[in-house]
Amino acid sequence: MLHTVIVGLDGSPESRAATEWAAREAKLRNLPLKIVHVWEPVPEPMAQAPLLGGETQQHWTERIPREAAQGVRLRHPGVEVHTEQVSGQPGTALAEVAGSAELLVLGSRGLGGIGGFMVGSVGLSVVARADCPVVLVRTLEAAADEHEMDPAGIPSAASPFRPVVLGLDVEHPDETLIGFAFDAARLRDTSLRVVHSWNPPAYYAYGPSADPAFHEALAHTDAEALAEVLRPWRTKYPDVEVVEESRYGSAVVHLLDAASEASLVVVGRRHRRSQFGAHIGHVTHAAMHHCTVPVAVVPHG
Repeated sequence: MLHTVIVGLDGSPESRAATEWAAREAKLRNLPLKIVHVWEPVPEPMAQAPLLGGETQQHWTERIPREAAQGVRLRHPGVEVHTEQVSGQPGTALAEVAGSAELLVLGSRGLGGIGGFMVGSVGLSVVARADCPVVLVRTLEAAADEHEMDPAGIPSAASPFRPVVLGLDVEHPDETLIGFAFDAARLRDTSLRVVHSWNPPAYYAYGPSADPAFHEALAHTDAEALAEVLRPWRTKYPDVEVVEESRYGSAVVHLLDAASEASLVVVGRRHRRSQFGAHIGHVTHAAMHHCTVPVAVVPHG
């Protein structure tokens, strides 16, 4: 089914939060939602056990997407909901079903006191291999978290959306990545905050160029480069307010700082076909593990 929002559901709290987010996104995009559950067939010795056998396992796993779909239909009237159950390795199976999706949504869980999130081997595998954007949603994600406080200072899903944040490399801008971010902001009727970080050339730290005027000139040049990249997109999306931020220093630090006030963070991943595991840039990797809001990883290039 083309032009579908797909969510991977395994019954865990993080996957249920992802399902709720996916249902809201399907409604925003006016697309059907497909809930996909991947079950791994039990080994033959276990299949012989009366309580743990393959038929028993399949019976219980079939209930997970069916009951989830029933709940989504009640909570999100008007969203067309389908379910699909596939067998195999979750990472491989979800990457394959992503080929028919406009968007694939997965859950990730918190790591408690160390302030990060766990993107397991399945999530990393899917993000590294999927041909469509993959959104990672946190366990406790709620609709109101993506919106501004109401006038009384109370969280409310009826208030305007918080901005969408895009982490952008102006040296290698990609239309797929930028277009996804602008479209996400348009769908939410909110602003797009584009964050780009720059650093001076290596010789800057060692030569006589370390003066404020030279630093200011570099900052101006980089800001102009960012504005030039975004100029045609401002024309294409005239109703989207764009906030450009060209900052000196760590891209990870500035992106995470902006993410604290976002409804969605958008980052990119270059297509790299390799048998030697996931290839995800360090900025995208940091966003996946430390942003507290949903993160969309858009493959491009």
